[in-house]
Amino acid sequence: MTTRVTVAQVAVSDDRAANRQLVADAFGAAAKVGADLLLLPEYASAYHPRGVGVEHAEPLDGPFVATLRRLAAQHGVAVLAGVTLPGAAPADGERARAVNAVVAVDGAGDLAGVYRKIHLYDAFGARESDRLEPGPVDAAPLTLRVGELTFGVITCYDLRFPESARRVVDAGADVLVVPAAWLDGPGKALHWRTLLSARAIENTMVTIGVGMAGKGLTGRSTLVGPDGVVGLEMDETPQYRTVDLDPAPLAAVRAANPSLANRRFTVVPR
Repeated sequence: MTTRVTVAQVAVSDDRAANRQLVADAFGAAAKVGADLLLLPEYASAYHPRGVGVEHAEPLDGPFVATLRRLAAQHGVAVLAGVTLPGAAPADGERARAVNAVVAVDGAGDLAGVYRKIHLYDAFGARESDRLEPGPVDAAPLTLRVGELTFGVITCYDLRFPESARRVVDAGADVLVVPAAWLDGPGKALHWRTLLSARAIENTMVTIGVGMAGKGLTGRSTLVGPDGVVGLEMDETPQYRTVDLDPAPLAAVRAANPSLANRRFTVVPR
């Protein structure tokens, strides 16, 4: 049986109440088409172009995750969504930082897991680590079973590190989901598409990049099949798109191209 997935490429602000309404609208759109799973971008709870930090953070029992859980149970639609959580208490003289995370909520409304972003975006002139603390490298990958497929998660800048995706496929994922607020700039849209394609091909897995729309962001949510064929690609504007994922073609690609079985190295966190 197929799993129906709605990709919500939305424009998030730092107005938390407006973002909760944005999520409610996305759940409504997903439920209307009979989706099993809703995908939201990185920082879906709150976003500011100048950076996200402790001022945007909410605990797991805060209003945003509570909204996700209520709407998931109401509509019977699971969700993967980027959130910002409080970080550890800072040492004397240190600045408080938040955690960039993705939460998984199942179709019954239960919190199924949390992934804390490992690779912080200290690149292209940005310094995400000034505001955020990294997640533990040895944490078990986040996976969520929906229908006959297992979905695994990495976040935005993690996409540039192939071992991140390999750990997720080693945890049993059939589909890699990459929530992102991918900043725009020279070559950035090309990097996004190329890296999503590479992760799909080398891991023989479906890869879905869920981009945030908005000024200064790339958008361009993209689905790449395990054979490298791009099956969905949006532009920069806010929109919803729904796809049906069938486990049979995935199994066929892995049988024809058993690169996972043929590999000679494993990934070990350091």
